[in-house]
Amino acid sequence: MADQDEKHTYTAKFRIPQVMWDAYGHVVGTRERGSDLVDHVRRVLQESGDGQALAALAAADEELAARRARKGGRPRRTAD
Repeated sequence: MADQDEKHTYTAKFRIPQVMWDAYGHVVGTRERGSDLVDHVRRVLQESGDGQALAALAAADEELAARRARKGGRPRRTAD
C-alpha cells in the first residue's frame, strides 16, 4: 500500500463482512465499488454538510480533477 502523503489519494480501511462486500460488488460491479462509495460520500456532504464540509468537498474535487488530468482522466461509466 502506498504511503499516505500528498502524492497519493488517501486509502481508508473499514471492516465489512466479505459476503456483503461481494454482494455489493455484484450489484454495482466489481470495478465500481470505490467510485460508488466516493459518490455516496459526496452526496452526504452536499446534502448535510456545513460550510467547512462543503469547502473540503470543493478542495477534494479539485484534487481529484488534478489527479485525473495527470493520469488521462477517469474512465467513462458504462451504461447498463
